[in-house]
Amino acid sequence: MTEGDKARLTRRATILKSLAHPSRLLIIEMLEQAPRCVGELTEAVEADITTVSKHLALLRRTGLVRAEKRGTYSEYSLACDCISHLIDCIEDTHDGGLGAAEDGLNER
Repeated sequence: MTEGDKARLTRRATILKSLAHPSRLLIIEMLEQAPRCVGELTEAVEADITTVSKHLALLRRTGLVRAEKRGTYSEYSLACDCISHLIDCIEDTHDGGLGAAEDGLNER
């Protein structure tokens, strides 16, 4: 494996890891519908604003979410609108649903 391959695969792993939390997946789903302010996301996630801000910062660092300043607050939107489609595609390949996917992970 070349250094370029390592860097590319590490980047991809980082992106996928950034999605590995239910709150971040909810944020992605909400942003897929429309841009949102942190207050709307905080209410939906049912967490404090600091926690939601940390989730958003991680999603921004990986390039999945962008923020645009709107006066005194920031409006968040998806930088890439194919994320949910990717997850749906992977999910749809498992005939038995999530239980089968978890079983497959535990066997390794």
